[in-house]
Amino acid sequence: MAENPTLLRVLTLERHWQVYATFRRQFEAAAVRLAEAETDPRLVGLSVSKRQFERWYGGKVKTRPYPDQCRVLEAMFDVGVDQLIAPAPVGPPPRTASPLVVPPPRAVPALLPSERAATLPAGGPFSSESRLDAGTTELERQVAMAARRALRFSAMAEGSSVGPETLGQIQDEVRRLTVAYPRLALPTLLGDLVEVQDLTFRLLEHGRVKPLQARELYLLAGITSGMLAKASHDLGNPSAAMMQARTAFVCADNADHHAMRAWVRSLQSLISYWAGRPAEAADYADLGQSATGNVRGTTGVWLACLSARAHALLGNGEATRAAIQRAEDARAAAEPDDLDAFGGIMTFPVPRQLYYVAEATVHLGEDPALGESRAEAAVAAYRTANEDEWAFGDEAGAQTDLALARIARGEIEGAIEAVRPVLDLPIEQRNFGITSSAQRVHAALPFDAHRGGGAAAGLREEIEAFTATPTSVLVR
Repeated sequence: MAENPTLLRVLTLERHWQVYATFRRQFEAAAVRLAEAETDPRLVGLSVSKRQFERWYGGKVKTRPYPDQCRVLEAMFDVGVDQLIAPAPVGPPPRTASPLVVPPPRAVPALLPSERAATLPAGGPFSSESRLDAGTTELERQVAMAARRALRFSAMAEGSSVGPETLGQIQDEVRRLTVAYPRLALPTLLGDLVEVQDLTFRLLEHGRVKPLQARELYLLAGITSGMLAKASHDLGNPSAAMMQARTAFVCADNADHHAMRAWVRSLQSLISYWAGRPAEAADYADLGQSATGNVRGTTGVWLACLSARAHALLGNGEATRAAIQRAEDARAAAEPDDLDAFGGIMTFPVPRQLYYVAEATVHLGEDPALGESRAEAAVAAYRTANEDEWAFGDEAGAQTDLALARIARGEIEGAIEAVRPVLDLPIEQRNFGITSSAQRVHAALPFDAHRGGGAAAGLREEIEAFTATPTSVLVR
């Protein structure tokens, strides 16, 4: 044992949780209990990486863990986090209260088997025992499976025409998935996304659908295809992502939905941007803005921000600044529309706008100090965001942008502090955008020993280990 062990280490040893797999199960279960007790579904799926556990256990924590991690650690040990990471007091370890008690389950609606069940996939790598490890009971698993079976049955039972009950259930399910997508790891959602898309396609192909129902079904099919395009992108497959996005655009056309057309162009711009095609990303953003017409929702803000990022990579400062101004104007004029009403991935909140503006400023590189201040504002916005605005991927992007800004200013230690929460993300959250952002930090690190070479070399090794195991390995 270390000469001056932390209280966290002492309590971990006392409970026999010193094996990483055991500690991780306890951490994930505590996160689920806390999510239930505080009605904060954002905590569901929160985990701890092996490297992070080893730092905590080894007493190598220089700053407090991230706020949500602090909450979970305090729920696990019933001790304040500042005490946990400080040296343990002399004498026997304190006896702490029992971990958080799960309250009685709430009533379960047909397609929303509770916030915890929202993390359950329809099969795949997180089924059976791994679900139970995350705090899900066998009863909850059965409820989630039964809900999906009920949806399929109701669609069949209403015959060859689409009835109001089936349409309402599909609407509820799509809304659940749009809200969950920015907050939860992809492996927990992919099975449900594929199933809902398949159901909407089959109803449109083989069912008797009234004109108004057809428009609604096409919109729901377009939203689901858009989420699957994003999923393909998150797994690092831009070709499949564009295929799904084009299908989503066809659905938007059949629904004659101007805002959905613009939203899909936004998605295509995002896919092109991360695929290393900034000129194409700018073109898609322009196409989207020409399609908005009378659209007043937040999609217009997204398009302007996408244009700013693309032009920044192209090195066009004037176009970047003009796009940032358009985003501000669009935000001032925005009126939530029916896509915003879905929430989650279908809306573009203020923290996300701050992140995109920061990224554009950092990559343009004309004013490193302005880039750092804007990135700091984006990180701060995500730290205080409500659950409707929070997205783990965009928060990670803001943190890597802050690291890039600090590297540009020669502040290597500050960059390490900024990117630390990203490197602590569990494997299932290491999507393509996050690993690409981390690789940008890797590429920006100096090799000059006089500019923090030792610290930079250590961070470089950590990033290489982090990007070696992306999310895609979990869903093959």
